[in-house]
Amino acid sequence: MSELENNSMIVQPEDQGDRLDKFVAQQDESWSRVMVQSWIREGNVLVDGKTVKSNYKIKAGNEVSITIPDPGEMQVEPENISLDIRYEDEDVIVVNKPRGMVVHPGAGNQTGTLVHALLYHCKDLSGIGGVLRPGIVHRIDKDTSGLLMIAKNDSAHQSLVAQLQAREVERRYVAAVRGIIPHETGTIDAPIGRDPRNRQRMTVIHENSRPAVTHFRVLKRFAETTWIECKLETGRTHQIRVHMKHIGHSLLADPVYGPKKNRYPIMEGQALHAQVLGFTHPRTGETVRLEAELPSDMKALYQQLATE
Repeated sequence: MSELENNSMIVQPEDQGDRLDKFVAQQDESWSRVMVQSWIREGNVLVDGKTVKSNYKIKAGNEVSITIPDPGEMQVEPENISLDIRYEDEDVIVVNKPRGMVVHPGAGNQTGTLVHALLYHCKDLSGIGGVLRPGIVHRIDKDTSGLLMIAKNDSAHQSLVAQLQAREVERRYVAAVRGIIPHETGTIDAPIGRDPRNRQRMTVIHENSRPAVTHFRVLKRFAETTWIECKLETGRTHQIRVHMKHIGHSLLADPVYGPKKNRYPIMEGQALHAQVLGFTHPRTGETVRLEAELPSDMKALYQQLATE
């Protein structure tokens, strides 16, 4: 069987005792547990070089290696999935993505993505991103909700990407984090790259990394948590989640960068919402600025935090 990539990681003490299938599925939000179990049965997941069963209890120091099977040439078919469209013209669409929706197809998500919904909604997406990512200019994580812009033609795509690269796009997020942040505002300027101990996670690291800058301000302090707004200057993978963990304030309910036990089950995924998106329209040159209200789960979380 051909392969797309190989990954290996060392089990850390905090993961000891977990089932192998659960551990592997947590390494990438696009990998379902059922899919991982099929990889294990097919011998594509090894522990210390040996095949084991899905319910194997991993131990600290185990080396888990994963060979991701090639899904073959994927054909992305339009799907009639409703979209919360906040702006649309002949050049750009801005959608309010719900938590739990993957942006584009991949090895673990061949249906039900934002791209599938976009292909049903409109026939004119830019082709720069290829067959799997038509129109996709930037991404937000599966379990992050909020505003995302999509290009409907190549000219718009090039303009929006250039604005992102020049740090001219306004991107503001609302998040809830663990602990009390004592100061009102702050800037985290710390490079982000792959975690050498776990290639599916990101971390602050100075080798093989890229610059990353996040500005934040406190909106509300609760008993043991802080409600904040984050403004992105750069757009690295998992940037806000990694940066907040780096300063000791990981996002509530973050399954990757937070504590293993989720104290806030009302949240299925990290408490993070892309609330504000602003850019220069690629054709008219006018400023487009949109704001998406908090989703219902984060509104409920706010109320819960306020009563603790």
